Amino acid sequence: MMEEQKSPVKEESSRERGLLHLWRGYCSSVTPERVLLSRPVLQAALGISHGILLAEGGLVYSFGDLTWRQGLRVPPTYPLLESVLSGQRVVSVAAGSFHCGAVTQEGAVYMWGENSSGQCGLSERSLVPDPSLVSTVDSETVPPQIIRILEVTCGEQHTLALSAQHEVWAWGSGCQLGLVTSVFPVWRPQKVEHLAGKHVVQVACGGYHSLALVRRFPAPDSQFAGPTATEKCDQCRQLLLFMVDKGDHVSINDSHYCPLGVELADGKPGSCSRSRQASPARQASPSGQASPAGQASPSGQASPSGQASPSGQASPSGQASPAGQASPAGQASPSGQASPSGHASPSGQASPSGQASPAGQASPAGQASPAGQASPAQRHRATACPLSQAVSPDPGPDPIIGPEHLFSSDTDSSLRESGSKEQTNQDDTGTSDPQRQGPGTLTESDSHPALTQARRQATSSTDEKELKELLKRTSAHVLSLSEQNDNDITGNPITLANQTAGDSLTLANQTAGDSLTLANQTAGDSLTLASQTAGDLLTLVSHVPGQCLKGDLPDQDPAVASGLSCSLPENCTGALTGRALTGRALTGRALTGRALTGRAASASPFEVNTGSSSSLCDSSQSEGRIPVAGLCEALSGPVMAYRKTNQEVRLCMEEASLQGKKCSSLTDILLEEVTEGSRRHSLPPLLSHASPELPGRRTARSRPNVARKEEVVESLPTLNTEVWSWGRGQEGQLGHGDQLPRLQPLCIKSLNGEEVVKVTAGTHHSLALTAQCQVFSWGNNRSGQLGHMNSPTTMPQQAKMSEGLRVWDLAAGQSHSLFLADGDCCQPILCYSGQQVMETTPENHIPGTGSTESSPSITDTYTLRPVLLPFCMNMGYISSVYGGGQSCLAQADLNVMGFISALHELAAADRKFYCRLRDINKRVVSPLLRKESVCTVLGQKSILLFQSLASNYSRLCHLTGQHSVSLTAFLRTARDVKGLVILKHANTFLDMYKEYCGSVGNFLVMGGFQALIKPSVECFGKKLEVLRQLSESSEDKVPLFDLLAMLFYSPIQHIHEYARLLLKLATCFDVSTVEYQRLQEGCSRYEELSLSLRRKRKEAETTNQFWRTYSGKTTDVLRKPQRRLVYDSSNKSLTLQNAGRFSVNWFILFNDALIHAQFSSHHVYTLATLWVEPITDITANSKLYGIKVTTPEESFTLLASSPQEKAKWLRAINQAVEAVLTGEGSGPGVPAVSRTASYIFYKDLRLKDASYSGRWLSGKPHGKGTMKWPDGRKFTGTFKQGLEDGYGDCIMPNKLLNKSDRYQGHWRDGKMHGFGTYKYATGQVYEGSFHENVRQGHGMLSSGKLIGSSSNVFVGQWLQDKKMGYGVFDDITRGEKYMGLWVDDQRHGSGVVVTQFGLYYEGTFSNNKMMGTGLLVSEDDTAFEGDFSEDWTPNGKGTLSMSNGDFIEGLFSGAWTSGLKIMGTYTKPSLYEPDKKESTWVLELGRLAVSPEQKWRAVFSECWSTLGSEAPGQPEERMRAWENIAVTLTTGRRDSPELLSRSQSRVLEKLEVIPLHTGPVTAGRYDVIRRYLTKACETPLHPLGGLLETLVTVYRMTYIGVGSNRRLLQQAVEEIKSYLRRILQLVRFLFPDLPEEGGVIHADHKGSSETNQQGLVVSSSTLLLPVLLPRLYPPLFTLYALDKEREEEVYWDCVLRLNKQPDLGLLAFLGVLQKFWPVSVSVLGEKQQVLPSTKDACFVSAVETLQQISTTFTPSDKLQVIQRTFEELTQEVQALLEGNFLLSMDDLLPLFLYVVLRARMRNLAAEVSLIEDLMDPSLQHGELGLMFTTLKACCFQIQQEKTT
Repeated sequence: MMEEQKSPVKEESSRERGLLHLWRGYCSSVTPERVLLSRPVLQAALGISHGILLAEGGLVYSFGDLTWRQGLRVPPTYPLLESVLSGQRVVSVAAGSFHCGAVTQEGAVYMWGENSSGQCGLSERSLVPDPSLVSTVDSETVPPQIIRILEVTCGEQHTLALSAQHEVWAWGSGCQLGLVTSVFPVWRPQKVEHLAGKHVVQVACGGYHSLALVRRFPAPDSQFAGPTATEKCDQCRQLLLFMVDKGDHVSINDSHYCPLGVELADGKPGSCSRSRQASPARQASPSGQASPAGQASPSGQASPSGQASPSGQASPSGQASPAGQASPAGQASPSGQASPSGHASPSGQASPSGQASPAGQASPAGQASPAGQASPAQRHRATACPLSQAVSPDPGPDPIIGPEHLFSSDTDSSLRESGSKEQTNQDDTGTSDPQRQGPGTLTESDSHPALTQARRQATSSTDEKELKELLKRTSAHVLSLSEQNDNDITGNPITLANQTAGDSLTLANQTAGDSLTLANQTAGDSLTLASQTAGDLLTLVSHVPGQCLKGDLPDQDPAVASGLSCSLPENCTGALTGRALTGRALTGRALTGRALTGRAASASPFEVNTGSSSSLCDSSQSEGRIPVAGLCEALSGPVMAYRKTNQEVRLCMEEASLQGKKCSSLTDILLEEVTEGSRRHSLPPLLSHASPELPGRRTARSRPNVARKEEVVESLPTLNTEVWSWGRGQEGQLGHGDQLPRLQPLCIKSLNGEEVVKVTAGTHHSLALTAQCQVFSWGNNRSGQLGHMNSPTTMPQQAKMSEGLRVWDLAAGQSHSLFLADGDCCQPILCYSGQQVMETTPENHIPGTGSTESSPSITDTYTLRPVLLPFCMNMGYISSVYGGGQSCLAQADLNVMGFISALHELAAADRKFYCRLRDINKRVVSPLLRKESVCTVLGQKSILLFQSLASNYSRLCHLTGQHSVSLTAFLRTARDVKGLVILKHANTFLDMYKEYCGSVGNFLVMGGFQALIKPSVECFGKKLEVLRQLSESSEDKVPLFDLLAMLFYSPIQHIHEYARLLLKLATCFDVSTVEYQRLQEGCSRYEELSLSLRRKRKEAETTNQFWRTYSGKTTDVLRKPQRRLVYDSSNKSLTLQNAGRFSVNWFILFNDALIHAQFSSHHVYTLATLWVEPITDITANSKLYGIKVTTPEESFTLLASSPQEKAKWLRAINQAVEAVLTGEGSGPGVPAVSRTASYIFYKDLRLKDASYSGRWLSGKPHGKGTMKWPDGRKFTGTFKQGLEDGYGDCIMPNKLLNKSDRYQGHWRDGKMHGFGTYKYATGQVYEGSFHENVRQGHGMLSSGKLIGSSSNVFVGQWLQDKKMGYGVFDDITRGEKYMGLWVDDQRHGSGVVVTQFGLYYEGTFSNNKMMGTGLLVSEDDTAFEGDFSEDWTPNGKGTLSMSNGDFIEGLFSGAWTSGLKIMGTYTKPSLYEPDKKESTWVLELGRLAVSPEQKWRAVFSECWSTLGSEAPGQPEERMRAWENIAVTLTTGRRDSPELLSRSQSRVLEKLEVIPLHTGPVTAGRYDVIRRYLTKACETPLHPLGGLLETLVTVYRMTYIGVGSNRRLLQQAVEEIKSYLRRILQLVRFLFPDLPEEGGVIHADHKGSSETNQQGLVVSSSTLLLPVLLPRLYPPLFTLYALDKEREEEVYWDCVLRLNKQPDLGLLAFLGVLQKFWPVSVSVLGEKQQVLPSTKDACFVSAVETLQQISTTFTPSDKLQVIQRTFEELTQEVQALLEGNFLLSMDDLLPLFLYVVLRARMRNLAAEVSLIEDLMDPSLQHGELGLMFTTLKACCFQIQQEKTT
């Protein structure tokens, strides 16, 4: 089905995508050549003379000069398929100069081509003809792991790979690898450790350098106070931490970058020596020895294979250098070698052999080619600059300083600032900064030792007055000189040059001699003023071939240059100040003693040698002079060709800069402000030693103080990036402001914050593309490939694109750059910058090859700035460009059904929008933020709104930038519109625009834009052209207030543009496709938002106008940022009913409140707690149109003037209320009656000043909520009609104790009602029932702590907050426990008292005392039964019984301790029966105690009440009981403060179902009832479960602790039986068909097999005891053990004594017949003979079974254990007799006695008593009863064994 609905776009796009066009140069007559393939091309790459293509399906094709395949040449019209890669699913390809790479979908890397330097990653192979797999394994991990690669990029001799972990791997040769090694080539991929831990986004390779685009994460705030002596870099000795003064505070910065790999002590530029911190094994070769292939020695000595001679000096004149080395500067190589720079010899002729080898290098293998011929790769490498250039010899006392620089008149000063501020790479040695030296530049330490020493001794404590005076003199001199130059600019340029040079020399000498105290200033300080008059060295030639230069410039004394070398800083050379700059006053060779040189093919009779200054000097002296006549002509021409050497005029570094700017003085910071007025725009600002930029100073590059950028959508491309570079830098291609190499990656700090999204590299230059569609370029610019003519080229400078062009892709070749940009239409255009390539005839031209006879000839003309390629419009819609060698390649698509054009239009619109946003941010938002007067004008509240507005603007700008970059990448992918970011992350975009529009509206409503008028005039001037231009306003008289509002609202219009373009894309698809539906849905959402934001803007403008109209103190109080006007009754459309005649009632409806204003007062009704309804009971004749308004504390009626007004206001209020509740502006206007809102009461007496937050219903709190009172009271729970009702948590402060009472429980009608827990401030805790705020019902009160001085616990019945009825009081302090009746908090009635000393009392209490008849028993069984008058004090008739049976009857009085007075009779019954050792007298306990049925009546009454019956229920109340159970479960589950598990929730859901049943109960039905009761009793929320839980609690409270008295056993057993009877009554109420106690349920034939024929006997013990007894077992069994303690001692002594005998001996002792003795037993599966000594081996299974009786709880379970024991015993006996043998009781008893003895069970007598007391009466006479009798007999027999 999906195949049938395939879009026409997809069908056609496969044939019209990926069209390639190949060409060279920028001539308008060039016709691009079409690369023909049968399938679309997805990616391409170009080398020096070859290309590689990736086509759809993962197929790879090659074309061009494939030298690694025996010189095979493939024309681009018929590319060659790389069959080895077929089926490998290649996803990306790359091309180096002479090798290729491909990456598969699985992350594998294939390489082929030239491998002499290891660039293919395959060892011992100089050529790799076919793609071969490269092993990418991380050998440092254990075990080694295969690294998945995302992309590769190739250079001349190296390859870089980006892994899936965003790490960089490298292999090949040269310092451009960035590896910590000195052994080359590197055959296997190695990780670039210096980038480890960083998130690398992209990598790029130049010829001999590398670039990496790294995601920049925000650095954590530093916590250090300042740098210490040890906080310096070990490499460059710079401070790792430095402070930046920001006016009123100081911030700490730790962003230090070390120039790793630069040997500063050597100072020889171009060397690739190792960092001094490298390990000994990895250091470069020592001085005088050769380094490995291709590397320079640390001290500049030559390597064996083709490096410069030692110390950079030439070989003796006229002699050849050693094998493979460069000849002296300016001399020819006798054996076919090139001059040091690869240029021709002075005579302009080639070397004797006619071929030039690579500059200073040998052939790939390190040897010269045979017969003086070079391979194609060598021929192409001849133009590449080597790592080590030939360095000039010692210039002697009068050096010549070079070379030339160019600053065009329109150079942006900010770029020059950025170019000058990155001079941070210094060393702590005494040498000058080598980064400021070009080749051949004389350093300060060489030329002026005294000056160097003086500068070393200078400190930051320079006198400020001296600095100011010097600065004034310098500024005045420069100003007068500039004016003079401006006046003379139309005169003789030669005179101007001489005059300028002379003046500048004087100024330089004066500056150097008088201001040594300025030595600590950086290169950008006031000394730079000296350079402004010196200018740059311009090489001007005509672009027209054949034009001759005439005229001479006089020579200048070399001393002039010597003086200039100490006064001209690098970052200031090149521009004339003031009007002299605009007039382009160009100085010639006279300034520095050098000729202005050019290279215009036939125009110049000489060529410039870029190798050394001496050769330059020689050539300039031997050739003719540059004429002046053509200067103006050259300046006005459309194209100027410049030839600049790779040397630059530099100022030698001050010692303080070399030391890493160790000190920072206040003078340095104040100097900038002193000189700010006299400094020209071409001068960079002064920089403090502490920081390259002071944010506190208002420089041109200060950033607005807005929120830090965030990656709004993580999946979008990042804009927070850094560019890192490393490798050779002799052409400045690393961008660090010098020509030094870098062995390891170093961040280009000047590009930080520029939002670079792509980097690319040519052979010797680099390009960076930003999200603002700007291009930064640096490096070699001899052919104009940088797109600008600014200096220095060693720093990133912005390319000079035509206005309106937005570049979004770029490529770089050998000497050209290609830019893909947006033009006026949606079709992209191409721009070219670089060298021109002449056309050749079609029949002789083989495009893409490097052969001399067929290649286009390279001319000496080139572009000054990027030029448009007119033929690009015929290619279609270009999506990517590629460059390599001299070739250019464009990948284009044809527009099918408008789909491609719509995509390009969407991407171009977003790029244009982002550039506009950034422009507004830079020119408007940031200046206003920095303006100090803004804070004063706006005030504290509005300034926060403005900062929020600026922050949201920045976030919107950042998101747009991310989106524009993602759209650019989207154009190169499969273009699945479902993956468009504005569709996938639509919510992010919509929310961002909503938030931004809201912040603009808030600022507008608060009058922010009116307040910004004055600061805007101060910032932009009265004409406000900036604002008019940016707001795109066509009207001239628009007020400033409206201009600002239009400007800040303008980004919202882009939402409509999104909707329009999405709709345009949707029209390219069939309506039935998924793409159409997604696009249509997205279009609707964006269009809906666009309309919504327009409405919000209108609302904000209307509200602002309202506040301006009704301004005053009253209205100012109501003015809030988020508040918007809806309606107001100023036209008398709404009045208050029954209002006074002279009253004024003004109603204003806002989006959040209804305001009722009266004279000078007003009241605010929040809409969230406002309910309105029309009044319909007013008759039509009355003509009253009423609206009833209900608020939480009052209700009133509003009268409308007409039915229309009534409908309008009613609809408006309801819609506003609904918008507040739902957060959506457009709705049906029917707000919910029940809602969630917050409110503060102000009238209600009970709730005055209380704040409520929660659910409401028609103006009353209803549902869950929280109420807080000012006095600290807080209630959190459920409300009903404004009152607390349901479960709630209430906190009530106690001011006396400074603590709080807390109640957690149920409420009714605003009072505590039901079960709850009350924690008093005194420490008491009550847990039980409440009734109307008092304790009533069953409850437990705990006082104090267990270890406290007054700890006690009461559990029992309460009435009207007093103890009433049965209860248990445990006095923990006294060690007494009372169990009896209470009246008014006093013990009154029957009761029992036990103490920790063993005393037991039962009897009558009165007024909290033992008064009346009672029974007192002591621990030794002495008992007194009679009358008591006080606690423990007999008083009256009674009987005193002794433990031996003696007793005294009579009258008793007195105290136990002081002596009893007795009048009575003493009886000794055993006097005449001496043989009777024990008394038969037994105490009868419990007669005077509370009966079991009277205990815990309140507990059972509450359970009946929960079921809906106050007493044992009537049949008609049964259904109501089940309904109450369901309601209780549902409410409990909903209001439970604890979260229930899933299983608990499922159990509750099952229990909520009413088990309906009619008719007699069967066995199956009985089983269902039993299982229901089991679940109900295990669930505390069920009434039966709650009842059982309470009973267990009170039982344990009664019989644990002091209650563990053996005399309470009988009462405890009777209490359990009472529980069973009363619970069974409840069960039979719920299940009325259940038979009574002892009833029989007849057998169910469908039931289980266990049902016997007699049926089931219904009893409470079988139905309820299994649920109840396990919880009560611990205290109950403890009482049994205490009661049988004496018997247990006798029993256990006998067990221990008899178990000492072996098995056969014990059997014989017990009288077991010998035929029942086991002969053999099984031990671990093996039979063993029973010997006389065998012990514990007979009847083991029966013994182990009987031991399980201690693990069971109920009597029925224990009886089952006894039954299984008999079965085990019978089976073993029958196995011995080998037949069916029926055991008699006489035979069975001795055997079972043996089993009981061997079981060794403790407390057997207690077990027997428990079974006997609680077993089901129906089981006493059956088989189980007989077995139990046998166990009982055995127990008795063992106890009596001692007497036998």
